[in-house]
Amino acid sequence: MRYAFVEYFYILGRLLIPVVMVVILSMSSFAQVNTDQVVNIGRNAMYFEDYVLAIQYFNQAIASKPYLAQPYFYRSIAKINLDDYDGAEADASRAIELNPWLSDAWEVRGVARQNIGKDSLAILDYDKALELLPRNRQILFNKAMAQLEIKKYEEADTTFNKIIEYYPLFENARLGKSRLLLETNDTVSALDEISKALDINPKSFNAYAMRADIRMHRGKEYFKDALADLDSALRLQPRNAGLYVNRAYMKYTQEDYFGAMADYDYALELEPYNRMALYNRALLNAEVSAFDRALLDFDKVIQLDPGDVRSRYNRSIILARKHQFKQAIEDINYVIADSPDFPTGYYMRAQYYKQWGKTAAANADLRRADMLNKELRPDDYGKVDMVNNNNQATAEEINKQRFATLLTVDDNTDIKREYNNTSIRGKVQDNNIAIELEPIVEIVYYSSPTELNPDTYYIKEVAELNDTRILRNIVMVTDRVAILKDENIIAKHFRSIDDYNSYLSTHEARAIDYIGRAMDFITVRNYQAAITDLTRAINLTPMFAPAYMLRAQANIRKLSTVNIGNEVNDYNTRVGLERKTYDDILDDLDKAVSLMPQSPYPLYNRANVLALMGQYDRAIADYDRAINLKANYGNAFFNRGYCRLKVGVYDAAIVDLSKAGELGVVSAYNLLKRIRK
Repeated sequence: MRYAFVEYFYILGRLLIPVVMVVILSMSSFAQVNTDQVVNIGRNAMYFEDYVLAIQYFNQAIASKPYLAQPYFYRSIAKINLDDYDGAEADASRAIELNPWLSDAWEVRGVARQNIGKDSLAILDYDKALELLPRNRQILFNKAMAQLEIKKYEEADTTFNKIIEYYPLFENARLGKSRLLLETNDTVSALDEISKALDINPKSFNAYAMRADIRMHRGKEYFKDALADLDSALRLQPRNAGLYVNRAYMKYTQEDYFGAMADYDYALELEPYNRMALYNRALLNAEVSAFDRALLDFDKVIQLDPGDVRSRYNRSIILARKHQFKQAIEDINYVIADSPDFPTGYYMRAQYYKQWGKTAAANADLRRADMLNKELRPDDYGKVDMVNNNNQATAEEINKQRFATLLTVDDNTDIKREYNNTSIRGKVQDNNIAIELEPIVEIVYYSSPTELNPDTYYIKEVAELNDTRILRNIVMVTDRVAILKDENIIAKHFRSIDDYNSYLSTHEARAIDYIGRAMDFITVRNYQAAITDLTRAINLTPMFAPAYMLRAQANIRKLSTVNIGNEVNDYNTRVGLERKTYDDILDDLDKAVSLMPQSPYPLYNRANVLALMGQYDRAIADYDRAINLKANYGNAFFNRGYCRLKVGVYDAAIVDLSKAGELGVVSAYNLLKRIRK
């Protein structure tokens, strides 16, 4: 959350009183359920912090009665709790259109707007809410913080003073005013306000975190006091990764290297994707000559953010030490491209070239660096000459440069609520998960339904196949394929393969027999045999679209199980095989799309394959078509948002991810939160 003191959780307590849970056996039964009951179930789910599930209930109420304001309003609250502020703003706006007297909707929209930087609009919403609730503490507080953000200091001061007059024991008003005083460079008065907040509440996490931040930036003489404040804050919020990053820095300044490393390690246990903790730990490892460990952390940072110049700069130094000059030069090239007037970059590259034996390139870089050095610092010209004087760039020298300073978190007052359940409940956007495309749609015998996705998909041709009862199992269309662990079920499919073998050896082959055996082969993971049978089936019935989807599916699975160490040892050979397989997959999906032009699933699968190949624009076009055919296709919205992020279309990506979350794709909320960071 961008605003540390924006308070909106009280809305849950004020409005979301637990209701009696009405048991509904399946989502498909909502059509027969009273809308009030559905809304109450959603409210109940939200009260118990099942925000994602609650949204699914509100979706049903909206679909049934789109003219009611309350389902939009409650859904906006759920989205705010999932950090989907754009989605919350849209829902609150719709609730206001339907019922402008709903004061809480104005407030919720203000909170949403405040968290996406629309502070002026948020203030207008708060003013509207205050017309109906003129002394509401939280609305006044949020308004003051919004005024502070857009630097309306006098107005913010007036609002803070009003809050303190009405509610003298409201500690956050003191802390908010402290921020205001810091903005106006009155550090002494700011610290005084924090002390008053601690007098009101000696266990105020925000107060300790703020005071630690102030003391960290005041100078070395305050570092011990800052460290004490960080210790106090961590006793109150022991799972705040940012605090551990800052405490590690404080320990580093006190020459407690082991303590600093331990704090970085624990910060990364809490947030494995925390780039600042990874970067700082890498620097610390480099300083104590643990270069391999440092290199691993820099690699992770660059994987998360390929444009991280600091990490590339420092990684180049380590790579050069390990005599990996080609890779070191690739990294320093990135730094030079980012800062073409930075002479040290050229000096370093000159050094790498010289050590690599490329003297001409080294001399060219040295001349360029000398010229820049003379332009930037004429008095010092000639004092630095890494190449001609054979000076080795050491970790100590690098620490003097602007790219090798430990980083700190500027604001740790963003309190994260804690939950034990890490599935769909609670603030799922805080879960550390690997972000990847939602999976392809497959034609299988076994699915693994989830609470949010209890049903399988419908393809007319597959339904017609099931109606014939020719195959030995019911065929399903799903993106949640079950992992079979029951040995009896697996053995059944091996027996089925034997039966097909026997039958086909004595009877004229039919396409359906090859398809049935291919389904068994896919179930027991013999993908090459499945591909062979599906090719035979297609030759016999070239107009049966599911066979093309199945063959593409088998090829995708086969591709994902390639063992580089054993199956294909030569890299170029493996890449060539992958390219051919991708071409075969696309050919099959092209055919499926042409045979099933009204089905979104071949389009969706083709888009996924294109995205995996890095052809994001083509993938987006296919996701567009899939969504046009299936307007509530959550996975397609998520994957399109993912691809739009890859090509830098952030606003459209946020809209897609918000819609995906609304439709039950849980990982969308984690990705939305990462974008906001």
